[in-house]
Amino acid sequence: MSPASNLEPSFAPPAESYLQLFWRFLRFGLLAWGGPTAQIAMIRQELVEEEHWISRERFNRVLAVYQALPGPEAHELCVYFGMIARGRLGAILAGMGFMLPGLCLMLLLSWFYVTYGLQSPLFARVLYGFQAAVAALIVRAIHRIGSHALTNRWLWVIALAVFGAQLLGLSFWITLSLAGAAYTLIQRRALAPNLLGWSVPFLTLAPTTLALPTVLALFGYGLRSGLLTFGGAYTAIPFLQYDAVVAGGWMTNQQFLDGLALSSILPAPLIIFSTFVGYLGGGPWGALAMTAGVFLPAFAFTLIGHTYFEKVIDNPATHAFLDGLTAGVVGLIAATTIGLMPAALPDWPAALIFLMALITLYRWQAKWAVAVVMFGAGILGLIFH
Repeated sequence: MSPASNLEPSFAPPAESYLQLFWRFLRFGLLAWGGPTAQIAMIRQELVEEEHWISRERFNRVLAVYQALPGPEAHELCVYFGMIARGRLGAILAGMGFMLPGLCLMLLLSWFYVTYGLQSPLFARVLYGFQAAVAALIVRAIHRIGSHALTNRWLWVIALAVFGAQLLGLSFWITLSLAGAAYTLIQRRALAPNLLGWSVPFLTLAPTTLALPTVLALFGYGLRSGLLTFGGAYTAIPFLQYDAVVAGGWMTNQQFLDGLALSSILPAPLIIFSTFVGYLGGGPWGALAMTAGVFLPAFAFTLIGHTYFEKVIDNPATHAFLDGLTAGVVGLIAATTIGLMPAALPDWPAALIFLMALITLYRWQAKWAVAVVMFGAGILGLIFH
């Protein structure tokens, strides 16, 4: 390749029909095993390294923007590539193609779970192992997200404060808002006078109680979660768990863990577990409504204007607020995980599966590690339970 061919203007997506574009990203969705790192690597390999849709440098800039914004990065990249290939309709088709396999499989598993799963001893034994492995996945995710997000002592303080506030039952709407605002003020060296003014409402606000879910309410819960998934799909766990288990009461913690477990074995972003949560709250229409809400921001950020969000993310004040918010979310996930542990680890065999899964996840970094750990935990569940 000549030096001139490395110039960014020479990069362009191939001319292909809407149907061809949809099929390309549907194929990505069918092969989306191994979590976001493997999914992004697959997209990069074909579209950047092999077909040269954009340059490597531009890909890195685009990925950096989506890592700062909420939502599943791999899905947002598909929407972006669809946009530059065939405009807004291409973006919608690419995003739908990527998410469709996981959505269909999760709808099928949700139906099976509700119709047969609770009465099937075999299915219950497999889920017993899955739940313990999911607890290990969440613990590893907290460590991974925290190692990137908690880069100084102030961010650690924010994470611990939100962790404690969540254990006390305080509203995460307030604690997360304070987390972002506090770190912004810290960066501006104006912390002390403002925090004193916020201390009273922070301590007196109580968690809200949500009504029984309608389809519209499920869409709203999904949209809120989709807008707050900073740092990966695991950050949606506390928000959906609060809506479905704590406030709404249409699921138990054990059922919530079952949904996480099922999503972990599918070729899809982990956030597809929201489909399961919506299904138990409102049947098939509830599942579709919550899924639409969760994924809407991932479509909207590109459709509204990727260039605009690049400029927003470059703003130092935005960086500080997002850093504080992400630190708060780390504390929120950690507190939620403590609440999920009794359902995930009810006895010593489950604790043993959890420990084995956690060690494997830390020592084995292959792209198939998550899928292998989940299936292995299911087999151990059949043996031990």
